[in-house]
Amino acid sequence: MSNVNGGRPAVHQTGGTGWPGVLGKRVLVTGGTRGLGEQIVRLLAAEGARVATCARTARDLETLAASMDSAVFTQPLDVTAPEELEGFVAAAVKRFGGLDGVVACAGGSRGGGFEQADAEDWAATWEVNVGHTVRLVRAAVPHLRAAGGGSVVVISSISGWKPGPPVQYGVAKSAQIQLAASLARELGPDGIRVNAVSPGSMLIPGRRWERMRREEPEAFARFVAAELPGGEPVAPQEVARVVAFLLSDWSSGISGAHLPVDRAQNAPSPEGY
Repeated sequence: MSNVNGGRPAVHQTGGTGWPGVLGKRVLVTGGTRGLGEQIVRLLAAEGARVATCARTARDLETLAASMDSAVFTQPLDVTAPEELEGFVAAAVKRFGGLDGVVACAGGSRGGGFEQADAEDWAATWEVNVGHTVRLVRAAVPHLRAAGGGSVVVISSISGWKPGPPVQYGVAKSAQIQLAASLARELGPDGIRVNAVSPGSMLIPGRRWERMRREEPEAFARFVAAELPGGEPVAPQEVARVVAFLLSDWSSGISGAHLPVDRAQNAPSPEGY
């Protein structure tokens, strides 16, 4: 496929398609060393974007950077710690000279079932998902506005719109979907687009579904047969491609959307609804 960017042939990056959508864009991704976050970082870099990412562990960031052909700006931090995330946004802007997009990918859940999870579990789950997203967008907005607009992608989950345990995680992910829709309206006049992406169950090495497939193949087969009409969970690389599209100029008409990427998955857990 031949693409042009401003009348000039697109630069083809190693491992990329050569499409011009994110070429040269300055993008910050939280939680970029594992799973979906890692695949987003790798794809954006392969497509010619300038990428900054953060994670809790410096060694994970060093391993990621050493394994990539393109340079990535990294910084170890806790996205829930006061001022650390804001400082990283400022550092990335200083390094890149501006910002064109952000991806709130860091997330997770703390605590067990409803009767086991205490108030601290609820607060921690909320902060790592919703709180960090709010702080990331607030820190990025002045720089996106200065660039003439930009794109914000919020990584929610199938658990944010289809019920499944743990409830504190589903509530936080549901709030992220609403947050993206509301911010799209409020920030639209500045040319800033905001969208939410909800991945289904993903096969990620070392995580729940990959372990289940390896350790409990019969239970995994029952889960796939009951909940996944596509015959297998979605791959993180497939979700990453949707995120890259939303960061690109090709999606200029999309804002305030909630995009499930789940192969038409039904319930988010083997327990069903």
